[in-house]
Amino acid sequence: MSLSPSMAKELEKRLPDPSPIGLMMVNLGSPDAPTADATRRYLFEFLHDYRVVDTSRWIWCPILHGIILRIRPARSAKAYASIWGDPQEEAPLIRITRDQVAGVQARLGERVIVETAMRYGNPSIPDTLDRLMEQGCRQIAVLPLYPQYAGATTASVYDKVAKSLIGQWDVPELRFLRDYYREPAFIAALADSLSDHLATLDWKPDRILTSYHGLPQSYVDKGDPYQRECLETTELLRAHTGYDATLLQSTFQSRFGPKAWLQPYTDKTLEALPEQGVKKVAVMMPGFSADCLETLEEIAIEAEESFLEAGGTHFTAVPCLNDRADHIDLLADISRRRLLGDWLDEVEEC
Repeated sequence: MSLSPSMAKELEKRLPDPSPIGLMMVNLGSPDAPTADATRRYLFEFLHDYRVVDTSRWIWCPILHGIILRIRPARSAKAYASIWGDPQEEAPLIRITRDQVAGVQARLGERVIVETAMRYGNPSIPDTLDRLMEQGCRQIAVLPLYPQYAGATTASVYDKVAKSLIGQWDVPELRFLRDYYREPAFIAALADSLSDHLATLDWKPDRILTSYHGLPQSYVDKGDPYQRECLETTELLRAHTGYDATLLQSTFQSRFGPKAWLQPYTDKTLEALPEQGVKKVAVMMPGFSADCLETLEEIAIEAEESFLEAGGTHFTAVPCLNDRADHIDLLADISRRRLLGDWLDEVEEC
């Protein structure tokens, strides 16, 4: 006996689940303190991730433990200390992410429990998942705070979430966001943040760089779409602002090690611009959802010094979107629309 269309539709409906819904907003992470010991622990976890460094462990581990973790922590700790503020507080990236989480929580309401997590360091993904499940969340959405997808960032979050649930007898229903760089509200927020910042200056830039975190060229050659998505972000920003490629240029920062990384390099570009007659530069970082070491120290301090030493006269770093209202609106909207969706509808029916 076949079911009538109306009966089949009724059977397809699922009884509403009264359990709270979890939303975990994940960023990269920072050391627990601006000290060599804390930075060493952080770098140990970060640089052991095969998504970050895909070199054979037989080759990489002796280099990491014998050289890098002996030398780099002290230098990195000094860089962190220059942007940290009160050493008793959390790193800027974590403080900003917590502000973003609070803003999204206020917009989504009590039916959703929104938590902060970091891929490396604290608060960790395993601890945050445990905290959400202890509060009764049977459905958990994961929002990696990376506008563009990369294996070394977004996919690494996927890996860590999956690994964290190994051995769990009661695994929650999961949803992940892959990227959000194509969202019109994201491009609009970038454009507005740029115009708002430029309005505070008494000069106009000759060139605006959109500086993205670098990636080894070999990763892109293997199929990682990150470079394409970064360049597309800049193209969308050009279309929105009306700026052409001469004024708005993409570059890549933060390269590490001897491998070729995505080019053009931000630092080399800045050093060469004054010789080309480009003396006034603004740098924005559309691949970072929150200001961190790479934006506050590498760009706002180191890059400025290099540009001025090369003959530049004016330099400014545009703050990341951080906890701007339009950015929080965007994060809440994509969480509701692309992640929570019917889960929220079910809760509202209860």
